[in-house]
Amino acid sequence: MGEQTEFEPGDKAPNDGVYMEVGEKSFHTEIQNPKRIKLQAGETFPETTNKNRKWKKMTKARVH
Repeated sequence: MGEQTEFEPGDKAPNDGVYMEVGEKSFHTEIQNPKRIKLQAGETFPETTNKNRKWKKMTKARVH
């Protein structure tokens, strides 16, 4: 089983880092000016801009 890469609001951050919003299917959805946050391990992800988005670590997020 692999490591979880997408997180929903209310989930806990697994690692320190910068996370950004991505679309549900990030390789199909282009987001203009996605929200970015810096979290420490164990902190809770905040709400996204809309319900169809998720949080993803910036180094793993695909940007179009």
